[in-house]
Amino acid sequence: MSRSLRAARGGAARITPLVHLFALPALVVYGVFVLYPIATTLLNSFFEFRGMHRGAWIGLANFETLFTKPPLNGRVLNAVSHNLIMFAASMLTLVLAFVIAALLHQLTVGREFFKAAFFLPRLLSLIVVGFLWQLILSPQSGALNALLDAVGLSALSHAWLATPASALGSVIAVGAWHSIGFAILVFLASMQAIPSTIYEAARLDGASATRILVSITLPLTRSAWMILTVLGFIGAFETFDLVYAMQGAAGPPYYGTDTLGLLFYRLAFGGEGGTAAVGLGSALALSMLVVMAAVSLLTLRLFRPGRS
Repeated sequence: MSRSLRAARGGAARITPLVHLFALPALVVYGVFVLYPIATTLLNSFFEFRGMHRGAWIGLANFETLFTKPPLNGRVLNAVSHNLIMFAASMLTLVLAFVIAALLHQLTVGREFFKAAFFLPRLLSLIVVGFLWQLILSPQSGALNALLDAVGLSALSHAWLATPASALGSVIAVGAWHSIGFAILVFLASMQAIPSTIYEAARLDGASATRILVSITLPLTRSAWMILTVLGFIGAFETFDLVYAMQGAAGPPYYGTDTLGLLFYRLAFGGEGGTAAVGLGSALALSMLVVMAAVSLLTLRLFRPGRS
């Protein structure tokens, strides 16, 4: 018995190093498509660029230009304000998704239909969604204004993408329509993981539906709130494709829908000032990465189990 046990242990010892090789393809892909771009961005942010060619080392000069010298610092501040508004809107969307998920949790008939209906927009590419809603919101031939006219609300007809306030609000609304289904499914899965005996005990104690929602469901879905908040912040600060599809790279009108993602695109590929500024674009991308990582870690700390 001892001899066979030693043989088995020896075989396991020989196999164990080989098992780690199965992770090698994933590590190579991760290194090429994640670690290498991050390292390149970090390096490029400290160099001067002439077009796409790296020049001399200039230290923090790109960051200084980005955050202190007009008109670029104004563009950055304007884009940050829009990203923050989008994040605030995403949190309101999470509240709505939580309420909808709580209602679906009570359904016994039709739940699967509503889950599929809410999640269906998420299956569409944001580029497709952007172009689709650009057509719907068109002031001349758009379906939205035509619908308002048909029901006698022609006074509400508007050039939705032509003024800064309504354009930003329209982009945010379209983004919420696209993303709310995912949040609903996450909340619903978290609610279904709560033991039914907890709800039964609360009802026996005379707790109302609102009290159960606030005192039981809300605290026990903390992990879902944590995940969706982190994803919402990252998504808000990475916003690019939807605004690009609906409004273009300059974030019109009058930079009213500009975001950090669009500003990075214009800096790195020549849309801001007419020439490519890879160093400035890399500095902005690195700043965005640091901010998103810091806020994500802070959120994870705030939502960690046991924290009141």
